[in-house]
Amino acid sequence: MSKRSLSIILLVFLSLLIASIVVLSCVPPVAKDELVHHLAVPKLYLKHGGVYEIPFMPFSYYPMNLDLLYVIPLYFGNDIVPKFIHFSFALFTAGLLFGYLKMRTGVGYALFGVVFFLSTPIIVKLSTSAYVDLGVLFFSFAALLFLLKWSEGGFKSKFLVFSGVMAGLAMGTKYNGMVTTVLLALFVPILYARKGNAGRPGVLKPISQGFIFFTVALLVFSPWMIRNFHWTKNPIYPLYNHQFNPPAPSRDFSAPEGASEEELRGAYGIFNYRKMIYGETGWQMALLPLRVFFEGKDGSPKYFDGKLNPFLLFLPVLAFWRMREEKEKMRREKRVMLAFVVLFFAVAFFTIDLRIRYIGPIIPVLVVLSAVGAKNLYRAIAKKGNRIALGLLGIGLTSALAYNADYVIDQFKKVEPLEYITGKVSRDGYLEKHRPEYAAMRFINTYLPQDSKVMMVFLGGRGYYCERSYVHGEEALDSVFLNSNDAQQMHSKLKNMGITHLLIYEPLFGRWVSSNLEEEAEKSLKPFFLNYAKLVYYHKGFSVFALGNVSS
Repeated sequence: MSKRSLSIILLVFLSLLIASIVVLSCVPPVAKDELVHHLAVPKLYLKHGGVYEIPFMPFSYYPMNLDLLYVIPLYFGNDIVPKFIHFSFALFTAGLLFGYLKMRTGVGYALFGVVFFLSTPIIVKLSTSAYVDLGVLFFSFAALLFLLKWSEGGFKSKFLVFSGVMAGLAMGTKYNGMVTTVLLALFVPILYARKGNAGRPGVLKPISQGFIFFTVALLVFSPWMIRNFHWTKNPIYPLYNHQFNPPAPSRDFSAPEGASEEELRGAYGIFNYRKMIYGETGWQMALLPLRVFFEGKDGSPKYFDGKLNPFLLFLPVLAFWRMREEKEKMRREKRVMLAFVVLFFAVAFFTIDLRIRYIGPIIPVLVVLSAVGAKNLYRAIAKKGNRIALGLLGIGLTSALAYNADYVIDQFKKVEPLEYITGKVSRDGYLEKHRPEYAAMRFINTYLPQDSKVMMVFLGGRGYYCERSYVHGEEALDSVFLNSNDAQQMHSKLKNMGITHLLIYEPLFGRWVSSNLEEEAEKSLKPFFLNYAKLVYYHKGFSVFALGNVSS
């Protein structure tokens, strides 16, 4: 098959892929982080009339470069367009991939890289959601490419500044962009020292170049740091808050009962956490860097909450085969990319519970190395004229894309976009099917007074669809139900908080009560719900209570 025919086939596949992502995106948002953070916070800003502090939502302190873009379509009542805004950053990244690979491998491999990247399961999943990870991925990759251009193009200052700007935008999109910035800031003096204008530029000049890069990145990121410092005295809140706002001294270093995942990981460490929660052995944890390419599963923290493609592990290895035959420029770029992948993954591996979204910035780099590796293998086989080996290579690359295509097809079964797009299912019907708490939200929006204030208990923070004022109630459970003497005091505490209604997910609340309340304390809950909380709605485990003196 000719190169032209292969390019046409890849273009057809690319067109079908983009069309599929568009169709999958044309449904109301139902992903957790959309409803907790990325759409919920901009919606609250619109309701409030501007940016304001939301203490009960830790995510609202995160940088929001992309989230603020979502304000525009939300202002016009559209919550599907934010998905396309997010997807556009995947397309921007694909453009960078194509431009870079075209110069180094040719059009055919560049198209393969674009299709491979856009069809990778985690990229498809993110492209159909109003998250921000694709923004971090794009800005990080752009920062890396500008840095390589600076290194290979005579150390022109403008490329170093552009790289710093992109790194700053990555940090301003999501905190894990700080990993990109720190790594590239370390690369700058190393690259300059090895290829400086004078051969031996000394120490100060390379360090000064790193300082310029880091300063530009921080300046771009600084608005979010200033905001958070004004609100919390911690520029990167809630990260490292114990360092910026030390708690009262305590000898108890264990995690509190009912602690969140973040608190458990902080108290016990990443590996002890996985051993305790997931029951993993030492060998299983040692193999995590390999397992992440094979065992990914959407919605499962144990299996990295996302899915990669195993070929992203195998093909990049081939990029370093027969490196001596390549030009020094290409060898240097591949070494930098390898260092970025290994170090970024190591930081994520040792500091946070491993999620594929968190290592997103290494994916386009792995795709570059995969395309280069595929070309290296093809050239080696072509030299020997082994048609069987060439056929096997074609089967292998086709399998890589088929693996991704299977995931896309599976998404149609799970998302069911055609039912909604064709009008077979209404917006309310679709949301009730895919978000079990939505029916209770609709009751609240329809029947509760406008001045109501709802405390949501064990809803996972998913408040986007609530049209009344609300707070997350998990942090108040101890103070209200655990540390109250009687039912009247429980009611008084809720009243002082301005709470008029409770929305409780009964199964998790019952589990919390059994685990945290002693028998005497548990008994006081019965008179509270009998005398001060009237059940006004129940559906599939979600209960809405109106607070007041029911017995009067």
